[in-house]
Amino acid sequence: MRAREQGVAPVPALSPDTARSSGSTDSPFASASSASVALPQLPRSPMRILLLTTGLRLGGAEQQVAALARRFDALGHAVAVVSLTPGCEVALPPGIETLDLAMRKSPLSMARALRQMRRFVQHWRPDVIHAHMVHANLLGRALIATDLARVMPPLVCTAHSAREGGVARMLAYRLTDRWADLTTHVSAEGRERMIAAGAVPAGRIAVVPNGIDTARFHPDDAARAEKRADLDLDAAAPLLLHVGRLVPEKNQTLLLEAFARLPSSLASARLLIAGDGPERGALERRIAALSLGERVRLLGTRADVPALLNAADVFALSSDIEGMPLVVGEAMACGCPVVATDAAGVAQMVDGFGQVVPRGDADALAAALASALRDGRGDMAQQAARHRHIADSLGLEAIAEQWLGRYAALAAATARARMGTA
Repeated sequence: MRAREQGVAPVPALSPDTARSSGSTDSPFASASSASVALPQLPRSPMRILLLTTGLRLGGAEQQVAALARRFDALGHAVAVVSLTPGCEVALPPGIETLDLAMRKSPLSMARALRQMRRFVQHWRPDVIHAHMVHANLLGRALIATDLARVMPPLVCTAHSAREGGVARMLAYRLTDRWADLTTHVSAEGRERMIAAGAVPAGRIAVVPNGIDTARFHPDDAARAEKRADLDLDAAAPLLLHVGRLVPEKNQTLLLEAFARLPSSLASARLLIAGDGPERGALERRIAALSLGERVRLLGTRADVPALLNAADVFALSSDIEGMPLVVGEAMACGCPVVATDAAGVAQMVDGFGQVVPRGDADALAAALASALRDGRGDMAQQAARHRHIADSLGLEAIAEQWLGRYAALAAATARARMGTA
């Protein structure tokens, strides 16, 4: 039986009171240093941490998996990354073990992936499995549910979107909840939506925000000058930047509409959109229809996001749906002002250090963009304040330490239960 089914005292992370004290429910973006929890005795040193993810394509959740892998690896822990789907566009630590399950949406493929996953876990012997995104969360729970010998390690499931899915997925979450030792969401709004949908009881889901690597994302004048030169931008031209997958929920069409409505005094402003996806063709057509071809560029997938964020004068987010948009924090960590729609997780992250407008309102977005572009990045003190806000509230180091504390508590509880000492 799972540790909680044997009467083991709940892991502190599952307690709403504890979650509040760690800044993970009522105030998910409180100081990251206060969000960390004390590390109990580790089950072995270093820990063996298996990160299970739906995919490793370029996206916020995928970037967070990679960032955690790099941080855990740098701290001396053994890390393995298992992806349900093929392809990797994020930077994983060199030398770690990886597995591509190549899972497709068919019962046979899913059964095969489950068998592969079980064999890998038995071979690699992790202390904890941490699943990210809905399909990985459900596969992880299926792995535990079919563990007849009850030898699998504790399972943590993290949801990254404010809309994890429709009725069927919420039902799947609810029916499999008993096989997760801990469920978390990256934003308070996302947590509340999952509770309201009946996916998980309120006492069994905490908020643990994504962490921002502020050593990688920081103000850099030299990078700004070099990247603007690379992009052939006039030093005085106001630059608006967007980074994200080109998918409907990101609503880059709204951003184009708002950019087209900027006043003539900002005619020299340029918009760069970094990212790729199925909406690229539609966006190209809309750029042409709005006669923005000379002012807007689609850059495709980029590996130089920190430099782009330093080159920009304003970062824009136009999303309808988010969980906790990592790139907003990365932009602010680079000292860049942010204008964003009020998608889940945005207001708490911006917290007075940028402008937030209603989703779907092109006029409001245009007005906020115009104001921000006129103000620009501000002086070094203003840029440093934005960086410090993210470092203090969402620094990767503190978030990783919080995860390590939760992993260790879960692994220790499982070990005690199996030894009959709980």
